[in-house]
Amino acid sequence: MEVFEAVRTVLAVRKYQDKSVPDDLVRRIVEAGRLTGSSQNGQPWHFIVVRDRQMLQKIASAAGSGPYISQAPLAVVVAIQDTRFAVSDASRAIQSMVLTAWEEGIGSNWVGFGGLTAVNDLLGIPPELEVLAVLPFGYPAQSTGRGRKRRKPLAEVASAGRFGRPFA
Repeated sequence: MEVFEAVRTVLAVRKYQDKSVPDDLVRRIVEAGRLTGSSQNGQPWHFIVVRDRQMLQKIASAAGSGPYISQAPLAVVVAIQDTRFAVSDASRAIQSMVLTAWEEGIGSNWVGFGGLTAVNDLLGIPPELEVLAVLPFGYPAQSTGRGRKRRKPLAEVASAGRFGRPFA
C-alpha cells in the first residue's frame, strides 16, 4: 500500500477479531515507531507491548475512554519522557505504528492523552515517564469501508500563501 493510500483509508478500529497478530507484524509495527524521526534525535519514548489478556483488561479499566482495549489481541503502551518535544515526537511514532499496521490489515485507535498514571503502576513504568497513549491493535471485526471518511473540504482547512486565500 502506498503511504498516501494508507493515510486516505485508515480508520479508527474499536472492535477486533479473536485472532492473534503474528510476531513478525508486531515487531514491524513497533519498529515503525522506533524508526520515526524525532526532534534532535531525542527519541523520548518507550513502547510496552502487552499481549496478556488479563493485563489488557486491567489497562482497559484504567483507561476509561478505551474499554475495547480488552478485546484487542495486543496493545502498545506509549510512555514519554518529560521533554519539550516528547508529545510531538511520540505522536509521530504513534501515527507511524498505526499506518504500518493498517498496511497489514490491522486496525487500531489512539486511547487516552495523558492522565493514565494507573497504567504506569500496572506495567511498572517508572514515574519519570508518562503514559501518553494506549494503542490497541487487531484485525477488524467488521468491514472497515476503507476511505469512507467525513472530512471538511480542502478549501476549508488549507490556504495558499496567506490565511483565507483559497488553496486550489
